[in-house]
Formats: sequence, structure tokens, C-alpha cells
Amino acid sequence: MDYIEYGYFGLFVVCFLAATILPLTSEGVLVIFLALNFDPTICLIVASIGNVLGGTTNYGIGRLGKLSSIQKLVRNPSRFEKLKNSIQKYGAGIALLSWVPIIGDPLTIALGFFRVPFIPVLILMSIAKILRYTIIIFLWN
Repeated sequence: MDYIEYGYFGLFVVCFLAATILPLTSEGVLVIFLALNFDPTICLIVASIGNVLGGTTNYGIGRLGKLSSIQKLVRNPSRFEKLKNSIQKYGAGIALLSWVPIIGDPLTIALGFFRVPFIPVLILMSIAKILRYTIIIFLWN
């Protein structure tokens, strides 16, 4: 629990890293900060900014990739087409799932790979991530 020693910066780092493809969870860390009487409003702001920036990093990683790379990862051509069609159909709306454990991070990478416009992705991803932390803080209180 060394991240607690760093206060809000520690919360920021954990939430940033949890939004990348690293296997971390930020919800539990947020609850620990709340249990230690850190200010809930500041925790919401710090956790949200860190998590959104982490998701934005995933999107950027996706943008750096080539569509041929994701085709190799998926391996199954029909599965690739299904993914491509889903992203084209729902577009930035998929960013509303960016908060979901396990699937959220790969989805933000896929949004970048398929060149979904950044600003709508950023807005919807921010809404989803902020709402998740808001609910956790509300339930804690």
C-alpha cells in the first residue's frame, strides 16, 4: 500500500495505470482512500482524471497500430469483421463501456485502431469513468 503514502498523487497513478492494459483495479484503491478519510470530491476528481488519461493512452496506442496488426491478434477473419462492424455501427458509443473491467481497456485500444474520432470517444469515456467513481463514492457514503 505504498501508493497511500503519496496521497492523491498515488491515487492518480493507480487510477491511470488501472485504465491501461495492466491488471490493476482502481475501485478498491478508491475505497481505501475514502476509508482513510481523504476528501471524496478530490478523490473523484483525481481518480477520474487519472483513469481518463489512462484510457486516452490506450486510445493513442491503438492509433499507433495498424489494422493488419489487430487482424493478426484476432486471427479469425470472421471475428475481425464482426469487431470491425460493431465499431463502425456503434462508434464512439462503445467508449461508454470503457469502465468495464477486462473488456474496457481493449475496447479503447480498438477505438483507436479503427480511427473512431477522438473527441466523442474522450467525452463518452469521461462520462462513463466519472459516473462509475461517482457511484462508488455515493455508495460509500
